[in-house]
Amino acid sequence: MADQLVPAGLLEKADKILFVAHLALGDFTYMQNCFRAFAESYPHIRMHLWVDEVRRTSDASQWDHLSKYSLYDWVRSCGLFDKIYDRTYSPALYKQSILQAQQEQYPIVVSFAVLRRHLYAELARKLSPNGFVVGQKKRVRFLDIRKHLAYRKLDAHIPAYSTFDLNGRHISAIYAGWFEQLFGIAISEDRRFPYIDIPEEWQQRARDDLRRAGVREGARLVFLNAFSKSEERSWPLERMIELAQRMRERDEWKEAHFIINCVPEKLAQARRLFADGADGLHLFSADENFFQLPATLALCSLVVSVETAIMHLANAVHVPVIALMRQTSPEWVPIDAASSKVLSVKTRKGWVIEISVEDLLDEI
Repeated sequence: MADQLVPAGLLEKADKILFVAHLALGDFTYMQNCFRAFAESYPHIRMHLWVDEVRRTSDASQWDHLSKYSLYDWVRSCGLFDKIYDRTYSPALYKQSILQAQQEQYPIVVSFAVLRRHLYAELARKLSPNGFVVGQKKRVRFLDIRKHLAYRKLDAHIPAYSTFDLNGRHISAIYAGWFEQLFGIAISEDRRFPYIDIPEEWQQRARDDLRRAGVREGARLVFLNAFSKSEERSWPLERMIELAQRMRERDEWKEAHFIINCVPEKLAQARRLFADGADGLHLFSADENFFQLPATLALCSLVVSVETAIMHLANAVHVPVIALMRQTSPEWVPIDAASSKVLSVKTRKGWVIEISVEDLLDEI
């Protein structure tokens, strides 16, 4: 690709590259394939990854939680990156990480940040004062001098995409398009399907945990997730419990066990709603390691989840999923249409709470 953003000659000479992103689990579910394609196309270039923590805070009481972000387990184990900057959750550690990156003298830095793009343009240049820097860029108002100056720090840019010009593209196609624009790498549709290499120790741990919970081997399992980071994408936990109870009234599900996902900060609330193990309902939280989650999902017959990474991880481990979604991010539907069902709210700005238990039972 003659007009790729990062010059071919520079890629031939470069020994390393730094990617900057405020990654979430859903992002990495699809970007992992892109990073793998880069490694295959440019095996002489070592990849480094800067995971920027957008929740960075001076509140020390939050650092322990932020330092254990489950994404770190996955990116460390995937074997693609020689160095990962994953200590950006406090201002002091953020500054230390910048100094470490500057010492690397990166010949190429690419920012995939889609929030506050101008600030990440400045960060990318700060990380590599003399390197070739690429970042996301959005249209700027004429008099917004700060952003104009920030974007001048880029040697090239990836145009921001809008939900209004998707033309049916999935997020995996958008990410693949970025790598084609940047590096001339064509990633075919079949190579965009997500994957997870789950270590055997966590597969065994998931089986052992279920056995200790009283779930017999071979029992039918349903994974239910009501939690998202944003309120408008979440569903009341009470409804998930009602859904499980209503499903158990049907002959085909009466012997099933229901694994109800819960974020750690909501465990106390969940325990008040039902007794763990009663009527085949079991609380679950991946509080030790990321791989607890996909290892458990892989044992299930069905996943029901609101719009969060779990619905994409279900596709990655080849388990049917019913996704409860808003209409605001159509590019983020589960990629496996054959084994996924999307249940959307009726209005564009509607919240997931508008979907009823009856709506879900009809789909199931």
